[in-house]
Amino acid sequence: MASRRAREGARTAAGRPATAWPSIQLPTHADNVEIRARDRAVRLTNLRKIFWPTLGLTKRDLLQFYADVAPVLLPHVQDRAMVMKRYPNGASEGFFFMKRVPQPHPPWLALCAIEHGEGHIINFPMIQDLLSLLWVVNLGCIDLNQWYARCDDVDRPDYLHFDLDPVTGTTAVPFARLREAALTVRDALAGLDMPAYVKTTGSRGLHVYVPIVREPTQKEVWTFAKRFAQALADARPTLLTAEYAVAKRPAGRVLLDYNQNAWGRTLASVYSVRPHPQALVSTPLTWDEVTQGVNLEEFHIRNVPDRVRERGDLWAPLLAKTGRVRLKPL
Repeated sequence: MASRRAREGARTAAGRPATAWPSIQLPTHADNVEIRARDRAVRLTNLRKIFWPTLGLTKRDLLQFYADVAPVLLPHVQDRAMVMKRYPNGASEGFFFMKRVPQPHPPWLALCAIEHGEGHIINFPMIQDLLSLLWVVNLGCIDLNQWYARCDDVDRPDYLHFDLDPVTGTTAVPFARLREAALTVRDALAGLDMPAYVKTTGSRGLHVYVPIVREPTQKEVWTFAKRFAQALADARPTLLTAEYAVAKRPAGRVLLDYNQNAWGRTLASVYSVRPHPQALVSTPLTWDEVTQGVNLEEFHIRNVPDRVRERGDLWAPLLAKTGRVRLKPL
């Protein structure tokens, strides 16, 4: 639950509109560079460090990607606490999680204070603009993992989601099964008059999101997602499972994971690069693309910026004030 202190801190830092930052082009033959905008500055370091050895992609390539997609990415992560998953030596090496903002950090960086346990406050960074985005990524955060609720009320999310993943077994689950599962989820949600939006995870599966009115608590959202997932898995037992225990999940099925809706959990953001060997990106899709047979490998760090320039933000409806579902009556 959000403490009084957390709410007060949010009012001073959150709620700012997106800032029109100029596009930037990072140098290809320098290790460090300082980016300035108005009275702010961020120092980007180790730009030529290899982050994907087999692809020859560097830390600079990662930072440039995020600078390129910032106009569509920022509205989806602003005003939300960011859990940092840091890969200091690139995608193929180890990582560690960090919640509390490290010291030192820029004085202009917006923070979200959230109570974890009785009286234990953690200050999370928030990505409010291009410079704070670059500052977080410069820490080695390949993917971005934000809270589902905004900082002014961290217990009331504005969307629910389902994480569709293949169940690991002796034989691989073909991606066609993931697409079938996503369409099944979409149709079941449509039966409840709930619009659904889909994206690749950039890892192994698909994410399906529903924009909701900020009304129910995170626990209530999780409860609805659990009941929906279990009912749908019961209706399609040869395709889906909602089994929580890993050992009990039947092989060959698609896991309809509702549990990531729980308080404090995260999923990779839309337009987030993933530490995948092919530098895949969590990319919004149209349902026509899912029906026609899209594959994960089609969307990666080198081509997603061009897709965004051509097609815009396919997930803009998740940001709209209209068209949101009131979950309470359901």
